Amino acid sequence: MTYQREAADFWKRALETLIDAERAYSTNGMASRAYYCAFYAVCALLALEGVEFKKHQAVEQAVHRDLVHTKRWPEELGAEYSDLFKFRLKGDYGGSIWVTTDEARQAVEYARRILKAVHEAQPDIFPLDTRAEDKSD
Repeated sequence: MTYQREAADFWKRALETLIDAERAYSTNGMASRAYYCAFYAVCALLALEGVEFKKHQAVEQAVHRDLVHTKRWPEELGAEYSDLFKFRLKGDYGGSIWVTTDEARQAVEYARRILKAVHEAQPDIFPLDTRAEDKSD
């Protein structure tokens, strides 16, 4: 699979999981899906550079190392990605601790911002318009 094809596949997943986050029934589900939207979007962007990941923590580290520290992304966006990771862990593994309504809404907003940043980095490859031609075919 070419890097561009892999990136397009990740991007499609990112768009789909944002919709899932917006429609999720529970706050935990919203936070988890919002995290995965951002995760897939970052994986799409870095896949164009031939970067692959085996662990979620490695993606978070790459956000800070490859995007924030190189000034491609503002620090706030890196912090928002890290918050999404924490919200996802809380929602998926928190036991009796649940993601709050405010955190869930915040998670969806962070995911939208990260999606927008990835789109702006490569608008021809990562269209925000879901009706755009599917480049993964």
